[in-house]
Amino acid sequence: MNNIGLKDFWRQTYKTGSPIPIVISIQVCLFVLIYFLDLLFELKLVSQSFLQPIVQHLSLPSNFSSFLAQPWSLISSNFVYVQLLNLIFDSLWLYWVGQIFFTFLNKRQFFFVYIASWLLSSSLYVGFGTLIPPPTSLHLMGGAHPLAAVLAAIVTLVPNYELRLLLFGTVKLKIVAIVYFALEFLFFTLGNRPAAISYFAVVLFGMAFTYALRSGMDWSTLFQKKQKRPAKMKVVVGNNIPTNRKHRYDLPNQDEIDAILDKISVSGYESLTHHEKETLFRASNSGDKVDG
Repeated sequence: MNNIGLKDFWRQTYKTGSPIPIVISIQVCLFVLIYFLDLLFELKLVSQSFLQPIVQHLSLPSNFSSFLAQPWSLISSNFVYVQLLNLIFDSLWLYWVGQIFFTFLNKRQFFFVYIASWLLSSSLYVGFGTLIPPPTSLHLMGGAHPLAAVLAAIVTLVPNYELRLLLFGTVKLKIVAIVYFALEFLFFTLGNRPAAISYFAVVLFGMAFTYALRSGMDWSTLFQKKQKRPAKMKVVVGNNIPTNRKHRYDLPNQDEIDAILDKISVSGYESLTHHEKETLFRASNSGDKVDG
């Protein structure tokens, strides 16, 4: 019975193709590993603490010379957390924002926004930290920057999307995003100004991605595999002609999808008619959600 439950959990969590469970799992596992090694020191099983050295070597330094000594930190810094509440908060936000993102856009677009903003924020952080050195040695860690870009992208697309919050009732996504961005930016400004600059830049990047998408330019096509050239048409004689194959004109066209998204951004998802909701659903299942 437990075996069946574990299989269902694995299939529903990790075999959906969504990168979000993988990102959260890596963050949690690394957090547990770091503090397990620190526990060995607290129990006097090892002679020195591993907490500070590990965090320092995995997080992103704020100057170029230190970065060259640990280039792997460009990747590892996104998964490093030292505060439990911060880890829980960012993981829940990534999960919720990701669910909204996948309602309207596709996984390829999520990958692009997340990875591109991750690399952009890291580059700007090291660059500004080198040009304007902070008074003390600072390091960047955690996934707040790519999370901000994903949120900025989806709130630009559907700013009036409604969320039901436990203590505040129904709140529009744009209000939640503004409060979230302001608090995060203030936090970085007080403690790590190069991180604040890179945070502001990735928020603009997420917004720019959606504006470009609405104008017909999908930057995420850089991640799209080149399609093979279609085979030559063959003439089939007889009645054995397959009829269950979907023709591309059976799917909603981009103009129709754009019109529905514009209506959502003005009046919210609940304002859609049954036919419009059905159209958006068919577009999402076609593998080409709102491609520019």
